[in-house]
Amino acid sequence: MDEVLLRSLTPSVLTVLVRRGADFAAAEDAVQEALVEAVRVWPTDPPRDAKGWLVTVAWRKFLDAARADTARRRREDLVEEEPAPGPTPAADDTLQLYFLCAHPSLTPSSAVALTLRAVGGLTTRQIAQAYLVPEATMAQRISRAKRTVSGVRFDRSGDVATVLRVLYLVFNEGYSGDVDLAAEAIRLTRQLAAQADHPEVAGLLALMLLHHARRATRTAPDGTLVPLAEQDRTRWDTASIAEGVGILQAALARDRLGEFQAQAAIAALHADAPTPQDTDWVQIVEWYDELVRLTDSPVVRLNRAVAVGEADGPRAGLAALAALDDSLPRHAAVAAYLHERDGDLTTAARLYAEAAHKAPNLAERDHLTRQAARLNTRRCR
Repeated sequence: MDEVLLRSLTPSVLTVLVRRGADFAAAEDAVQEALVEAVRVWPTDPPRDAKGWLVTVAWRKFLDAARADTARRRREDLVEEEPAPGPTPAADDTLQLYFLCAHPSLTPSSAVALTLRAVGGLTTRQIAQAYLVPEATMAQRISRAKRTVSGVRFDRSGDVATVLRVLYLVFNEGYSGDVDLAAEAIRLTRQLAAQADHPEVAGLLALMLLHHARRATRTAPDGTLVPLAEQDRTRWDTASIAEGVGILQAALARDRLGEFQAQAAIAALHADAPTPQDTDWVQIVEWYDELVRLTDSPVVRLNRAVAVGEADGPRAGLAALAALDDSLPRHAAVAAYLHERDGDLTTAARLYAEAAHKAPNLAERDHLTRQAARLNTRRCR
């Protein structure tokens, strides 16, 4: 069973059902049922036209559900419009579906959550982690979003800002290694950049390219994480870095600064340093100050504390960190790093172990556990 093929076809099939009159929640349910049917049938009876097969089965599933609901009997008239057998023309509707999910009837946060779940293929837990909220809270938010758009005509698309937020979160999830979506997010952002003359679209594309340029060096052959300071910079993708920097410079020249441009500027400063020691941490702190002004995000403030620790010393970083809530994800890991740089190995080892316990994924947990073990070994010598 080609799960990658199924994932790639899902947005297009969902778009077909929505265009034919299915409300979003019912269409999503029908597509999921069709995918389950494909998993059962395809291994022994693979279709010649995978997309056409999924469209036909999903449409029938939708009609079956519609007939079961007396409030939707009017939809029985659509039976005559069932897609005809035969090949279905290839089309990439993914970006359009992102805009449809970012419907004006939804708040931006709800639209992002719904799109990540329905189109991006992320689990409720992954979305909750991205939003820094409990999984149950996110499940309720997604359910409310589905109810809100149920029966709504998708004749108005959402705004660019909401779609950018979705693409950014999809890229981050793919970049973490949990789900391989980073390349798809870059592809869609390129499409959006070709369609929308918007500096923040360019900023996001630059940010993605600059981060993706380092992807091959972020993990060792055994899958362990490699911190930025220890990565082999000769293996970074210089072509992607050059493209990202060029796109960023053109966006900044328009003097309409946004958070994605500011993040890309930070990534560009890291990419520009031939060694970790050459990193311009003072300028990075200045860009983080801009990001704080633009977003007032606790995560940005956490990252800024690391940069302050590098620019002005670990005690200055710890002072910046003290102003933040210690329940913030990765707070303990940052505190451990700064305490280690300050020479307090006992506190650092304890905090690394605490951070490992709270880590959102296995690779990060293993990395932090090794950091704690390394310091404990040094203390015992």
